[in-house]
Amino acid sequence: MLALVVVFSAQAAMDEDSIRERTMPVGKVCIEGNDCGSATAAVASGPREASDIYQTSCFGCHGTGALGAPKYGDVSAWGERLAKGVDTLVSNAIVGFNAMPPRGTCATCSDDDIASTVQYMIDNSK
Repeated sequence: MLALVVVFSAQAAMDEDSIRERTMPVGKVCIEGNDCGSATAAVASGPREASDIYQTSCFGCHGTGALGAPKYGDVSAWGERLAKGVDTLVSNAIVGFNAMPPRGTCATCSDDDIASTVQYMIDNSK
């Protein structure tokens, strides 16, 4: 009798609805501007504080100097980079430079967020 139950359970799990339910994606992507039903997009509600962005997205490298990143507060390291101009520093932060990926580790930051965070690091490294 037990064998019959196991066979029946295995057969039941192989119907189309069961397979579809087991293999459905765990999530869906909704692109801003598209109608995604009840999905809520994780979009920043406006500019964020540069100090918060620094702490959450930049400190890992710029707080420790990892991978050659200029450390926060290191006047000489930032001075060398400032010689290239603030616009160059902001552009490098947006598109990536050396070991730093585009936007550092803040994929949700706007260009203005990146610019204000770069300026925050510069202002605190003079």
